Amino acid sequence: MTVKVLVVDDSAFMRRRIAEILEEDRDIEVVEVARDGAEAVRKAVTVQPDVITMDVEMPVMDGIQAVRQIMRRRPTPILMLSALTRAGAQATLAALEAGAMDFIPKRLEDIHNDRQAAKMVLRHRVRVLGSQVRRSAVPAVNPKASSPRQEPRSALESQAKQVQLLVIAASTGGPLALQKILPKLPASVRFPILLVQHMPGHFTPSFAERLNQLSAIQVRQAVDGDWLRPGVALLAPGGLQMELISGKRILIRPGHPGETYKPSADVTFSSVAEHFRGRVLGVVMTGMGMDGTLGAQRLKAVRGQIWAQDEASCTIYGMPKAVVEAGVVDQVLSLETIAGLFGAM
Repeated sequence: MTVKVLVVDDSAFMRRRIAEILEEDRDIEVVEVARDGAEAVRKAVTVQPDVITMDVEMPVMDGIQAVRQIMRRRPTPILMLSALTRAGAQATLAALEAGAMDFIPKRLEDIHNDRQAAKMVLRHRVRVLGSQVRRSAVPAVNPKASSPRQEPRSALESQAKQVQLLVIAASTGGPLALQKILPKLPASVRFPILLVQHMPGHFTPSFAERLNQLSAIQVRQAVDGDWLRPGVALLAPGGLQMELISGKRILIRPGHPGETYKPSADVTFSSVAEHFRGRVLGVVMTGMGMDGTLGAQRLKAVRGQIWAQDEASCTIYGMPKAVVEAGVVDQVLSLETIAGLFGAM
């Protein structure tokens, strides 16, 4: 089924460029364009697109205000096109909080050094967001994806209290999800936390700052040579890999050939499985793709506990679905339930 797209940008050149790239895919149709946020709000209601691509800085009404109004008047999956600057990162995080579903760098060269590959990434993101419109229409029956039996709340709280290292992975929808659960962790939490969020390198410092401001625990971007410390959450830097080595020390390295995601949940989870000796809880949250599945399997093999966010509370049920289907998940939980259990840790 064709994905209908509304392209919003104050630059006529960018509107044409984005439309041309998208329509190279026969499953995508650009049904309308808008020059500013106010026009985008009107056309979101009248045209009723499946997906909207949204610029941030525009006259009359900026992208953040437009997202807020669209989500009130006619909720639609929105892909933000963002500048890779500190200001651009902060604006994009604000847009995600307002209801945008995903973001991507505005300049193709910031997406991928291969121009054709960058175009494919943009089209893929739009197709995935378009699929969310029809996700709940007729769910497929998949016996492999049946959820594990959920333990009583008291049993889950007991398990949570035994955690000695918490490792969380997320992608699309993750920034907002993490802002809902990390602030629930009490300042007295006695274990370290590792966070892997798919995000460009220009964005992760601002995201770590935002999480730190919201949380009772300390949250910061990891640096090479960091040590695991109780009550400190280390966020993997965008564009790099974060590994645990020698039991409690962190290695930050460039990505190796063949590593699709940088940072990668598989890389971090696998290193924890190899080097940490203690009770590990791995949480796989909202996001597209399968990153985290291999790492979760390795954690499970050394008796780690694996939680997956449930489909209903995910922005994109890709990563959690993959670990559920791999048969390594102990609990499938809503975002609200995860937040509540974090509060009991």
